[in-house]
Amino acid sequence: MPTWRLRDFRDDDLDRAIQIWDQDRQADDTPPVFPVSEVMAAARSGGTAVVAVVGDEPVGMAVAQAQGERAWITLVALARMWRNRGIGSALIAEIERRLHTQGIRRIGALLAPGVVGCAALENSGYHARDGLTFYEKVEHLGASDAGLLAELGGRVLPQGLWSALAGMEREKEAIERRIVLPLAEPVLADRYAVTPPKAVVLFGPPGTGKTSFAKAVASRLAWPFVELFPSRLAAGSAGGPAASLRDAFADLAELESVLLFIDEVEEIAGVRSGRAVDPSHGVTNELLKLIPGFRDHDDRLLICATNSVRSLDPAFLRHGRFDYVIPVGPPDPVARAAIWRRYLGAAADRVELHRLVSASEMFTPADIEFAARKGSHAAFEREVADRKGAPAGTEDYLAAIADTRPTLTDQALTEFGEDIERHARL
Repeated sequence: MPTWRLRDFRDDDLDRAIQIWDQDRQADDTPPVFPVSEVMAAARSGGTAVVAVVGDEPVGMAVAQAQGERAWITLVALARMWRNRGIGSALIAEIERRLHTQGIRRIGALLAPGVVGCAALENSGYHARDGLTFYEKVEHLGASDAGLLAELGGRVLPQGLWSALAGMEREKEAIERRIVLPLAEPVLADRYAVTPPKAVVLFGPPGTGKTSFAKAVASRLAWPFVELFPSRLAAGSAGGPAASLRDAFADLAELESVLLFIDEVEEIAGVRSGRAVDPSHGVTNELLKLIPGFRDHDDRLLICATNSVRSLDPAFLRHGRFDYVIPVGPPDPVARAAIWRRYLGAAADRVELHRLVSASEMFTPADIEFAARKGSHAAFEREVADRKGAPAGTEDYLAAIADTRPTLTDQALTEFGEDIERHARL
């Protein structure tokens, strides 16, 4: 039987440590007190961390954080086949030894009841204290995050954007079920073995609301929203777009939580040409390498949007990188009516809404918004000229519709239907 030994934690242990932690999470039905991203950040930044290895392969890990004269053991994780061999107790003993050399004599542990590590703590002389209640309030943007978020051009969006989305109920329901609920209810999702999504693609014709959906999800989760613009990647980086992309993802990893949105992602993830030397390959390859690392962190969501899913590189869309590929199509009549009501406000009660819905058949939500503004402005200008007190009416909006070039075409709708058959993953 191979023997194990203890050593210091090294940065190249990170991937294996997360795998071991994931094994524990699959076995236990209770959420961790400390997220893995926080524990690993402490280990990498000089916290007390010990790894058990068999040969060169890590099979267990313990981490503690010191606070003044007290320290907290925040993680005891063991690979499944190496449990009940005394490794957990040995890891704790080594953690204690290192903390004692720092002058720390009072050591506590914050672990959920029954998780891996509890038995090792009890065997090491630790006692659970009854009658205590653990309280927690999570703010998704700490003081240190605020400056970094500003540097990234991100922001915390106002609450209520999700409920304010009008129309597009089919798309909203799909995004609610697949994306929002598992992230908003992580404990319940874990109980039912539902893995919250880490990366999704929204595709559909221009103007159908993909950006609005991404912002609404960030608002619903109360996570900071950061948009990465492919056209700006090369700016400020001597290494070109690939290096700029890598730097952006490194900065994002410092945030406690984030929704990263990349619109027109086909600019940096298009089908590779197959030529031996192609300047676009570098940034595509870099993005393919960065997505798995992004997925390893808690409270992270990547939403990519594209008007042309068929132009994306097949390797980009494969399982393991993106959990879902969701179509966001043009609004049906019910959705168009809801969108018209949203942008008409009080005027919706005095117009023949069904005529506007019928006349705007090839309109996207963005087209409807434009036509609604145009019709209202025409009535405003008329009132400035003649002062007769006539509000905007049906004919004003029909004239605006006639004067608005629709985004959708028959060819675009045909291609969208084909893309749903070929690429949608719900």
